[in-house]
Amino acid sequence: MFSKILIANRGEIALRIIRACKELGVRTVAVYSTTDATAAHTIFADESVCIGPPEGSKSYLNKVQIISAAEITGADAIHPGYGFLAENAEFAEMCASCGLKFIGPSAEVIRKMGDKAEAKKTMQAAKVPVVPGSEGVVKTEEEALEIARQIKFPVILKAVAGGGGKGMRIVREEQALANSFMMARAEAEAGFGNPDLYIEKYIENPRHIEIQVLADSQGKIIHLGERECSIQRRHQKLIEEAPSPVVDRKLRQKMGAAAVRGAKSVGYESAGTIEFLLDPEGNFYFMEMNTRIQVEHPVTEMVYGVDLVKEQIRIAAGEPLRIQQKEMFPRGHSIECRINAEDPTNNFMPAPGEITSIYLPGGPGVRVDTHIYNSYRVPPFYDSLIAKLIVSARNRVDAIRRLNRALDEFVLEGIKTTIPFHKFVINTPEFIKGEFDTHFLEKVYDKAKNEISVET
Repeated sequence: MFSKILIANRGEIALRIIRACKELGVRTVAVYSTTDATAAHTIFADESVCIGPPEGSKSYLNKVQIISAAEITGADAIHPGYGFLAENAEFAEMCASCGLKFIGPSAEVIRKMGDKAEAKKTMQAAKVPVVPGSEGVVKTEEEALEIARQIKFPVILKAVAGGGGKGMRIVREEQALANSFMMARAEAEAGFGNPDLYIEKYIENPRHIEIQVLADSQGKIIHLGERECSIQRRHQKLIEEAPSPVVDRKLRQKMGAAAVRGAKSVGYESAGTIEFLLDPEGNFYFMEMNTRIQVEHPVTEMVYGVDLVKEQIRIAAGEPLRIQQKEMFPRGHSIECRINAEDPTNNFMPAPGEITSIYLPGGPGVRVDTHIYNSYRVPPFYDSLIAKLIVSARNRVDAIRRLNRALDEFVLEGIKTTIPFHKFVINTPEFIKGEFDTHFLEKVYDKAKNEISVET
């Protein structure tokens, strides 16, 4: 086991990793920007090092400063969390060249799975179902049109290096393809420094289902079932749950086996997630692989009884997986709400500022992962996620009731948050019945916005 791990991140995930390290008997190093000098992760780590000014590009994305912080503190491993440098192949290579263990897969795997066109070809070779579309990068509008005619409209253009919905355009008819192609390339170039696109058949009314995998250095790979991630806006998840209300045991085994095949085909090692689109007929298609711990990992932990962050660290230390596939089945139900510092009545605009009053919910089956505290000032420089409220219960009905109770108890004053929006969503008939898809929030947003405005 490592003696000291540097956490190259901030916020609730940095604190989550620190807690896991402490329970493993591993010392921790926090890095922080000047605006995070009094943040919880800097307080609770054994050591902390300032790595730059508030802007992420000058601090949490500053590879040289982070490596230097690890070297001067004597850390022997770096955990990147999620976001920032978590899926940065160059950073993983830098860690290796400096004798530091990167807690995640190899740079080669990160690079291969980060290129969506290459990832799709890799999964196809592993006999993982993929959405019909181009074999790789589509260079011209004419080539895109030819493929679109073959797979039939609607189609979707996606940035090869994309994420978060950037460089993505849905095209429903031939006349719109040329303009959409040009706009998607420009957005991809601006957002990722890479204009390359690929094209796929657009799946109407899909659900977003992801499979959690764990793979050790001895070649053992298991899956820990699925997470339902269809409640999202602009391709950003808001509510996740495990298990999915529409995935039965047979489908779970089928999707899990496909995810394991895909991970095995690239020699995967660490915690990772294979993301799928599930159509209304029960067909599933590979979408992408996330080569890191996910924001929504707690719902899997709650129903499978496995600490995914600890397992990730143990795997990086060379330890074999101690859990068996036959032991992995869901026990009860868990739901997570992402609490963001955003104004849900104003198109989810970020709402940084000082928290003047806070009360966190508790009681049986309630978990809150957060780094905020009373008088904490939410900075404007980073992602707006400030807390994750996770509940678990015997079944989905009880979990929704518990979530309602916990949201009622959750007090956050001084800034706008998504708490009222979550209250609205989980009480809609569609959510209660489990009858929704990735377009659900588009359908209910105006009603939710109006109701929240009246309440406040």
